[in-house]
Amino acid sequence: MQIQDLPYPDPGVPDARSGPRFLWWLFRNQLGGQLKSLAWGLLHFASVSALPFCVGLAVQAVVDRSGSRLAVAGGVMVVCCVGNALGDTFLHRSAVTNWITAAARVQQLLARKTAVLGSALTRRVAAGEVVAVSTGDVEKIGWFVEAVSRFTAAALTVVLVCVALVVYQPALGVVVIVGLPVLALAVLPLLPRATRRADVQRDKAGRATELASDTVAGLRVLRGIGGEELFLDRYRTASQEVRHAAVRSARMWSLISAIQVLLPGLLLIAVVWHGVHLAREGRIGVGELVTVYSSVMILTYPLRHFEEIAMAYSFSRPSAKRAARVLSLERATDTGGSRAAEVPTGDLYDPATGLLAPAGRLTAVVCGDPDTAGRLAERLGGHPSEQGVSALLGGVPLDELPLKSARTAVLVQDKDPVLLSGTLRELLDVPASGAVAAEDALAAAQCGDVLTALGQGSLGGDDPMDARITERGRSLSGGQRQRLALARSLITDPEALVLDEPTSAVDSHTEARIADGVRALRAGRTTVVFTSSPLLLDRADRIVFLHDGEVAAVGAHRELLHTEPRYRAVVTRETDEESAAHPEAVPAGGKPARPLTGDGRVDDHDGDLSDDVLHRLEEIEETA
Repeated sequence: MQIQDLPYPDPGVPDARSGPRFLWWLFRNQLGGQLKSLAWGLLHFASVSALPFCVGLAVQAVVDRSGSRLAVAGGVMVVCCVGNALGDTFLHRSAVTNWITAAARVQQLLARKTAVLGSALTRRVAAGEVVAVSTGDVEKIGWFVEAVSRFTAAALTVVLVCVALVVYQPALGVVVIVGLPVLALAVLPLLPRATRRADVQRDKAGRATELASDTVAGLRVLRGIGGEELFLDRYRTASQEVRHAAVRSARMWSLISAIQVLLPGLLLIAVVWHGVHLAREGRIGVGELVTVYSSVMILTYPLRHFEEIAMAYSFSRPSAKRAARVLSLERATDTGGSRAAEVPTGDLYDPATGLLAPAGRLTAVVCGDPDTAGRLAERLGGHPSEQGVSALLGGVPLDELPLKSARTAVLVQDKDPVLLSGTLRELLDVPASGAVAAEDALAAAQCGDVLTALGQGSLGGDDPMDARITERGRSLSGGQRQRLALARSLITDPEALVLDEPTSAVDSHTEARIADGVRALRAGRTTVVFTSSPLLLDRADRIVFLHDGEVAAVGAHRELLHTEPRYRAVVTRETDEESAAHPEAVPAGGKPARPLTGDGRVDDHDGDLSDDVLHRLEEIEETA
């Protein structure tokens, strides 16, 4: 695999059982590049390590006044220099290729996992952690994968040089072959502590990244309530914690580096001291002493790769662990599914809560617990619960459908949908049935003023469809972003559309028009809306009220207002004291405790409803 061949046609199925297993899987999947890097590394290190022998031969030839041997030593030195140049050049090329291709493979795997999980990903893993994995962590993982082959080449070279020294000059070679393992293993006791400090630094950096991401995403809201300084102080504190952790980690690695410099120096002193005594006794020649001395000096170069591989593993292990955690998230079945690719039709049903959304009707879901609503929306989108419970469409479990069919069958719009940067035309260019035109979807979502604003600010002409939208739609207001996201969802025209609080950022007049527009555009199609807005609830065909994770009541909005006190408390934001003021409400399915007057208002002729509650109910019904 070459860099120009990226991206991979298929990045493969990773072994995400643990961080080390994931690193090993990456290494095995680019074995060809690793062998190439190993070969060039051996050429490079062997050429460098052979230079001391050439120098020793040349010095001894000068001492012995042998011109032929000096010429041979010079020729061998030229060959070693050429091998060094070629090996170093192509080792660098192959190492960088291994680094980039490993990082690209991880990024492709993360992108594929994001596409498979969709909005469920950020419900299972913090957004800041996903950002950290897809940016800084992929570089550290790639660093370790490419460093393995260079370390292997350096280790083999050290072994070969030690054997050669023992054969060439046993008296000094034994000193070297005993001392080098001590050098290589001396830092091992320090590595666990260095690894722990590196893990702490990575964790703190991930939390700081998550805090920064959340702060930037909510900057407009923070400015509106004057909370920027509070969150800036929190980020300053988090960044200082990262700095302190980085300093503590750097101190440990500087100690390891100092040991890697000190111990080779001590070994060099020992070799020279012992060699001088041997030379005085006439047991070795000057050239042999120069050779051994130079070899020990040169060996400090490949020995540095022992420190690098330890550092690379220490930094990449927590990164690989985080990547494996994200990549281990799966649907109940694989993306291929276990059923035919046909898109099913029929009622949308969730066995966990008992929610039933009849086919072709607009169903509103009221739930007082946002977490319960989020998990339900996730299941309706085809992601089963932790217990393996999956929603059904037309009696078919969604998690058994191929991913493409499941996405075509049910579309879930998050409470906080994201707008990507680009033109409005590009934003609305999404996979769709073709039955809903962009103009109709924009009109149903009440985007007329958004189009006008985009047209006035467009540099590409009067057509608002060519207007540029900044990243995450930050140049738009919250309501404008929400309406454009709704229009994008309506264009897709799925078999079942699930909307989570689609009008929470718009005013009541716009909300009423959106409710009418969505109802008209989605006529005959299954639509589920999670909301507590009376305007949307009054226009729904069916209301399902959830309490404690189960369906507690089903009916029309006005009926549930007068028959289900828990529903009324959620919709009207009624307090416990106000609920206790009218205990006469009967459970859903019974007769209303408060009949309506002829003009549709609450009949309170007994006068036992609190004025505040009565006023709220009348306001809701007037608006509806």
